[in-house]
Amino acid sequence: MSKKKIMLGNEAIARGAYEAGVKVSAAYPGTPSTEISENIVKYNEIYAEWSPNEKVAMEVAIGASISGVRAMASMKHVGVNVASDPLYTIAYGGVNGGLVLVAADDPGLYSSQNEQDTRCVARAAQVPVLEPSDSQEAKDFMKYAFEYSEKYDTPVIVRTTTRLSHSQGPVTLEERAEVEDKVYERNVAKYVMMPGNAKNRHVFVEQRLKDMAEDGVNMPINRVEYNDKKIGFITSGIAYQYVKEACPNASVCKLGLVHPLPRKMIEEFAKNVETLYIFEELEPVIEEQVKSWGIKCIGKEIFTVQGEYSANMIREKVLGETLELKAPSTVPARPPILCPGCPHRSVFSVLKKLGIHAAGDIGCYTLGAVAPLSVVDTTVCMGASISTLHGMEKAKGKDYIKNWVAVIGDSTFMHTGVNSLMNMVYNKSTGTVMILDNSTTGMTGHQDHAATGKTLMGEPTNAINIYNLCKAIGVEHVVEVNAFDIDALAKIVKEETAREEVSVIITKSPCVLLKSNVFPNKCVAIPEKCKKCGACLKPGCPALTKNEDGTIKIDETMCNACGLCKTLCKFDAIEEVAK
Repeated sequence: MSKKKIMLGNEAIARGAYEAGVKVSAAYPGTPSTEISENIVKYNEIYAEWSPNEKVAMEVAIGASISGVRAMASMKHVGVNVASDPLYTIAYGGVNGGLVLVAADDPGLYSSQNEQDTRCVARAAQVPVLEPSDSQEAKDFMKYAFEYSEKYDTPVIVRTTTRLSHSQGPVTLEERAEVEDKVYERNVAKYVMMPGNAKNRHVFVEQRLKDMAEDGVNMPINRVEYNDKKIGFITSGIAYQYVKEACPNASVCKLGLVHPLPRKMIEEFAKNVETLYIFEELEPVIEEQVKSWGIKCIGKEIFTVQGEYSANMIREKVLGETLELKAPSTVPARPPILCPGCPHRSVFSVLKKLGIHAAGDIGCYTLGAVAPLSVVDTTVCMGASISTLHGMEKAKGKDYIKNWVAVIGDSTFMHTGVNSLMNMVYNKSTGTVMILDNSTTGMTGHQDHAATGKTLMGEPTNAINIYNLCKAIGVEHVVEVNAFDIDALAKIVKEETAREEVSVIITKSPCVLLKSNVFPNKCVAIPEKCKKCGACLKPGCPALTKNEDGTIKIDETMCNACGLCKTLCKFDAIEEVAK
């Protein structure tokens, strides 16, 4: 008898990989995809790893596939950009064992720097895309993805979104398929993509997409639901749920394969409905193709290309309902902030006092851009802080960046910062890089990386020594300092930014939320000594507020006794005591 379980979309994807007989999984953590690997690692039959970045993860999966086993890589949408080099090429080469890339898009920008639509990347790469609409389909579509990968000799993208990744639904559990390993045979024409071979494989790729579009009519992941034919929707993914909620009696062409599109199915459906809507989040990927076939439909004329969709959007735009606006909430806004005791706050406090600008990167420390710290001036993508600083120097001269540093986390440095630092050394930069080493991948939930000494599977391993790595690259001036020793840090920042050659400052203090971090003390305010100068409040620690008379107040339930406020107080109005 089959067992049912309530699962997150990401948990269901992991279960689908298990049931499909996957043997190798590689990923780099990134919201909203992180929980996929954190659940895959629970299955002993699958080797799972955190790779240094998404490109490496994709290449690990490719290698496993070529050797003959089913393999996958997981990442968020911007991670697909990092992995695009191997992805575009293996699209030509094809697979041996099934190969699946799970890409988690983020409509609404809940934790990302853009709303990129992975379907656009897939069209350019000529890779098919499957898009589930609930947790059950998330599991099932993973199994279909591996079947289609092997049947059509192609990598397959399973596209999900934040709403699906982090919502729950019932899932029927099945047994793991024990898929026999494919025999590896040397095939230079297939796996060595030099120009002569690639030309022939490109012909194969074009035919492959035509075959999949033709076969899509009979694929179980595509279906037509005829009801009231006055209104018809073509939709996919989580948007399908909104259609069913707002217009339960409408006819629907639900697509599981969103690239290539099953043209015959869509043409037949369009003939049978009076008014056709295409309801898809983000870019008009489906709409543009359908309109190019001469089919009259309504899409982005009334639906936005920005943010998440909803059932209310259909009610308003299609049904013409006037939605009652609720009174503005009286609950105060809660913007993201650095945690009490975060070592990044201490670092940024020093930089602000010194009047230093920071070229920023992707991580918790991006919050150094907002008040009251207001130190980070730029954030582009993973690893870009170092290259951005280098570019500034080459554009404006070395004197221009004497009051600038690049800030980057330890995990992000391993991701793509290493190459950027090599470029600074090679091209004779004089800038200063600050590696904020908090011993984890903090922003996505404390995953390990190459410098933590522990693998995704929980095994102890060699930890990359960041200090030695910087030295090996050729950086002569590398110094480590406790992030909370603000006097020593200020002295070091002054010295290193004044140098005429590249330098690295490594601030070493673990993330305050790591389970291994124990805080036996707390900071306590002494109101009668407080001069109301506000020095302790400048870093913006949420544990500190004011009493009605303006003296300092510390929330003991939030305080982790990092000591930053105590250090900043010149009147001994804060003391550290045991909890």
